[in-house]
Amino acid sequence: MGFFDRLKEGLTKTRKSITEKIDQVLVAFGKVDDELFDELEEILVTSDIGVDTSLKVIEDLKKKVRENRVTDAMKVKDLLKESLAELLAEENSELNLESKPSVILVVGVNGVGKTTSIGKIANLLKQQGKKVILAAGDTFRAAAIDQLDIWANRVGVDIIRQAENSDPAAVIFDAIQAAKSRKADVLICDTAGRLHTKKNLMDELKKIYKVIDRELPGISRETLLVLDATTGQNAVSQAKTFNEISDITGIVLTKLDGTAKGGIIIAIKSELDIPVKLIGVGEKMDDLQKFDAREFVEALFS
Repeated sequence: MGFFDRLKEGLTKTRKSITEKIDQVLVAFGKVDDELFDELEEILVTSDIGVDTSLKVIEDLKKKVRENRVTDAMKVKDLLKESLAELLAEENSELNLESKPSVILVVGVNGVGKTTSIGKIANLLKQQGKKVILAAGDTFRAAAIDQLDIWANRVGVDIIRQAENSDPAAVIFDAIQAAKSRKADVLICDTAGRLHTKKNLMDELKKIYKVIDRELPGISRETLLVLDATTGQNAVSQAKTFNEISDITGIVLTKLDGTAKGGIIIAIKSELDIPVKLIGVGEKMDDLQKFDAREFVEALFS
């Protein structure tokens, strides 16, 4: 099964939540009027797309309907797909990995699938022929270090780790030296996920950035925020908070297959203007893939 088919299958719950309801409304109405738009707006709002984003989508849809002089309700669906694809489209959705080594810093609260995502990103990059090293920077949880070790073995990449409660910046320093000496293409760094101690987390990330800037000046750097799609609007709140304490360059959205709240991807892009770069639709190693806006909308409406 190709990734599009897995994506389509993974979005089953979201499709029931959004597109099946849209189809029912379009069939019931037949004609295009304000009441139809109100019904569509309500479906979007109740599908974790959020009020502001839903209003934005419906306004764009009305404009498209006027410009195309659409009077048949069933034809509204194609224009809605177009609106959503345009909203989600992002010029810089590719990972910026131009330098050697490049660094990917991965942030996110505990429990969102951060460590698992790192393993899957390492697998994705290894399949592209890149030499990857992992840095176990979440030193406050022994389980996080051990879990990353398991993923490193599974994928077949090196890992740099220290004892529990070591200084995360020191782990990153060692990992950078290893990346240089072993001529790695990409260094992926795990970080602590303790958002409730925001000040500590901010200080910790600052120290890590300082080490990276000093040891690898001018390199390509990504800071990816891992979010759990099943948390719905809470994911938007997390993204806002992390964006305050760190310069987030992209989102990794996990567990899309386990939720009816896949519409959150639209809210995140619209409200925060941070590109969704990778999405996960299952437990398998290759179930995390590059996000493609048109492919996502096609899978959602298929």
